[in-house]
Amino acid sequence: MENLLSLSFDYLSSFDGIKIRKGLRQLEGLLAQICLSRTTTPAERRRSMALDGAAKPGPKDLASLSEDPAFREFFKLQEGFEWNVAIRLISCLERLLGKGSNGQNDLLLVSTLDLLRGVLLIHPPSRSLFAREIYMNLLLDLLDPSSCPAVQSSAILTLVTALLDQPSITRCFENLDGLLTVTSLFKNRGTSREVKLKLVEFLYFYLMPETPFAGRNKEDERSGLQRSPSKASKVGSGGRGKGEGEEGTRTTDEKQRLLGRYLNNVEDLVEDLKETAPFGASFG
Repeated sequence: MENLLSLSFDYLSSFDGIKIRKGLRQLEGLLAQICLSRTTTPAERRRSMALDGAAKPGPKDLASLSEDPAFREFFKLQEGFEWNVAIRLISCLERLLGKGSNGQNDLLLVSTLDLLRGVLLIHPPSRSLFAREIYMNLLLDLLDPSSCPAVQSSAILTLVTALLDQPSITRCFENLDGLLTVTSLFKNRGTSREVKLKLVEFLYFYLMPETPFAGRNKEDERSGLQRSPSKASKVGSGGRGKGEGEEGTRTTDEKQRLLGRYLNNVEDLVEDLKETAPFGASFG
């Protein structure tokens, strides 16, 4: 697995779009092998072909995935900086963003964001990378009005994945004027209807009650995923806001007041959220 990751990383570090695409496909193939089940016996293979006409792998359930040797090996590799996929994809995004907007580059941006979301879901500790201003700013830069709608939509979904069950990262998002970035894009006349719908969905997600986070475990602290404070502060000093994110959670009412600085009728969103209670949320 290390050899495949090494080859993929080499392609991702290139400035050649063809090589970057090849690296993305190799990583996608690796993740597909890990997350999709295989037909293990001839009887199961015949049954699958009789039902579907072909032996198509299906997704593994979470319980079986955690016991899969390939998944466990991949997860272990992600705990260290050298083989962490998320940090390589983020670096790839930085280079692609610096090349400007054009059709082929936008496709690579979307593909990289799609793969990054999958990695953040498979390896949740990698979300801690976005507690750093430089990486959160990168996602916010992708929400610039000049970005193409496909990139904006994919960046919104990636932002949701990064913030999922991570109050401290949500505080970083707020401190970097993330709410201003999101609401400005929503109010921009040039923003497509599809992107505006995703922005509304994001605001519903943001207003959800937060679950207290017990804190980063010792394995995460040893993982090497965080940049050194001196380097992070130098690079992040030119960001949208000041300071590091707080560790505490915020209530829906507190976030409603924050969002109300940039958007009218936030109370309507909150009332709708309380009525529908998505994902089984409890507002007490």
